[in-house]
Amino acid sequence: MRFPAVLWRRGVLVAVIAVLTLAVSGLGVRLWSAGPPGDESLEAGFARDMQAHHAQAVQMALIVRDRTTDREVRTLAYDIATTQQQQIGQMYAWLDVWGLPQASAEPRMAWMRQGHQNMPGMGSAQMSKMGQGSVQMPGMATREQLKQLEQASGKEAEILFLRLMIPHHQGGVQMAQAAQGSGQPQVRRMAGSILAAQKAEVELMRGMLAARGAAESPSPSG
Repeated sequence: MRFPAVLWRRGVLVAVIAVLTLAVSGLGVRLWSAGPPGDESLEAGFARDMQAHHAQAVQMALIVRDRTTDREVRTLAYDIATTQQQQIGQMYAWLDVWGLPQASAEPRMAWMRQGHQNMPGMGSAQMSKMGQGSVQMPGMATREQLKQLEQASGKEAEILFLRLMIPHHQGGVQMAQAAQGSGQPQVRRMAGSILAAQKAEVELMRGMLAARGAAESPSPSG
């Protein structure tokens, strides 16, 4: 059963409730220990880019739920879709409370320069590209890969989904590690939650691939 519209409405509802709660309680800006973050801050960049990163995870999860009857895969996909859609709503609400637009003229991932000390394995050459518009969001699937997933079914769809979602989660982990450099406790808590959940799900998905007799990446021969 398809439910993208339901999940997106739920995400918006979460955002609206969060904003209203902050406004009514009078906390608003006081929740943010150093005042509201600026438009080019690590916090704003993380909230914007992680929303986009999560949105693709939700998209892939919803696709595979329609392409397989396997209970284990469908349960994982549902968990990913609902958890990450809820987090999208939270990050949307942050930007609204901060008085910042949901989009920015800043290049994708420019904010990660500010959090690079929390990213083991990120080389200086990669970091020097941050802010120049030359770094892609880590782990994102291509349009062609999404099309392949939409056209696959059964075990083939399960394996492709797992192969795409593992690096996608690993990319999310990189972004969450960078966000742990935030001076805002709420952002650090969100980043920590993402780190814990996605690391655990990567290990789960590796086991699911092995159970299907598949490696994380296809062999050169296909």
